[in-house]
Amino acid sequence: MKPAPPDPLTQEASKAGLWNMANILTMVRLLLVPVFGVLLAHDHGQSTAWRSAACVVFVIANITDTLDGQVARSRNLVTDFGKIADPIADKALMGTALVILSALGELPWWVTIVILVRELGVTLLRFWVLKYGVIAASQGGKLKTFLQGFAILFYLLPISAHWWHWVAVATMAAALVLTVATGLDYVARALRLRWGGEKR
Repeated sequence: MKPAPPDPLTQEASKAGLWNMANILTMVRLLLVPVFGVLLAHDHGQSTAWRSAACVVFVIANITDTLDGQVARSRNLVTDFGKIADPIADKALMGTALVILSALGELPWWVTIVILVRELGVTLLRFWVLKYGVIAASQGGKLKTFLQGFAILFYLLPISAHWWHWVAVATMAAALVLTVATGLDYVARALRLRWGGEKR
């Protein structure tokens, strides 16, 4: 019986080192985080030009987030570095935006704290159950990330209209509800995985 021909995707994955396109996009996003932070904080967030530039960087960083996932899956370039660096880059970008917006007095600190505690808690939960299995991202979690990104962008845009402020508040409120709800869901899933399953 002839052996099966080698899978080109598997061969490509075995050759995938640190410097592949997916990882490069992730590293670009990590490098954009401090750039974004400096642009947003400049002149206490009052400069329209600098704030607009911060919005552009934020959008570009989020685009790289979408692209690196698509590239990694389509070319089978999933690496250990990518698994660790990708969520770190995401949380660093969102966390930087939330902290600076709160420091500028544009977003209540309690909102930032709830979101950051949830993100840190879910990350720790994933490590806690790692030897029992992997907690995959849920659809609610993906929607939460989507809403958080849009809510932050609405806060970032240098638009002073009163109605725009309430659009940002309403979007952030929806994101916050999903943040808490999906966080509780992750806790329940982690407990089921830890107490109901055997080690891998």
